[in-house]
This record gives sequence, structure tokens and C-alpha cells, in this order.
Amino acid sequence: MKLTVYLAGEIHSNWRNELKDKAAALKLPLLFVGPMENHERSDNIGEDILGEQPNPILKDAAASQINNLRTGLLLKKADLVVALFGEKYKQWNTAMDASTAISLGKPLILIRPESHHHALKELSEKASVTVESVNQALKVLSYIFEDGK
Repeated sequence: MKLTVYLAGEIHSNWRNELKDKAAALKLPLLFVGPMENHERSDNIGEDILGEQPNPILKDAAASQINNLRTGLLLKKADLVVALFGEKYKQWNTAMDASTAISLGKPLILIRPESHHHALKELSEKASVTVESVNQALKVLSYIFEDGK
């Protein structure tokens, strides 16, 4: 059985590659998908497809429509969602993706540092599992495939 895992979270650090590499080393049968990680591509996709927009607000709106379509489709197809809230960046997109996963009934592994406990307490209570590190999330993913013998 191969599971599709949507990796929600900030796109500025290397956490996705760390998780993917460790999962591959364990030979876990996982296919990873997620948001567009190329920030420039994500910001410009609306104009790349629809043409130049008359102002920055409409440029953002055009890009958001296309990014939301992509994210929504991939979230719906995912078997499981891992959402990382890190220390450094404002993470509204992560909160939106995690909330969407919950509303779709998708199992959610929420990664958040202890320092974000209070800010994310409601979201954490709706997640399937809350952990504090990528390594702990990997252990949860690995446990899914243990045969119990």
C-alpha cells in the first residue's frame, strides 16, 4: 500500500527534503506532494497564465486562484497531511491547509514547536497527532507500516 502525503508548511526551509530523504532511507511507501515550493513561480503564476494584471492586488488574486486550485486538488487526493509550523515565518497558508485537511476528514500530523503550543492549541486538538519535530512525524509515518510482529 502506497500513501500520498501532502506536506503543508512554510517553503523557506529544507524540512520537506529532510522528511522525504529519511522516509526514502526507511523505504516507506510514500508519495509526497505539496504546495509550489518555488516562491517566485507561485507569486507569478497568475500573470504567467492570464497575462499582466493592472495592480499588485489583482496579481495576487490571480495567483491565489491558481494556487488554491492546485492545493485543493492535491489535498483532496492525499491520504494524509503533514503540516509544519516552524519558528520563523508567518504561516497563514499552513493554517489554511491544515484546516482544509481537517474539514476534508484527512488525517493530519501537526508539527509545531512547544513555543507555538498556545497559539495552535485548537488546531492541535483537531489534528490526528501533534508532534514537535520532523523526526517525530517520520516515526508516526513509519509506525503506520509496522506489521506488529
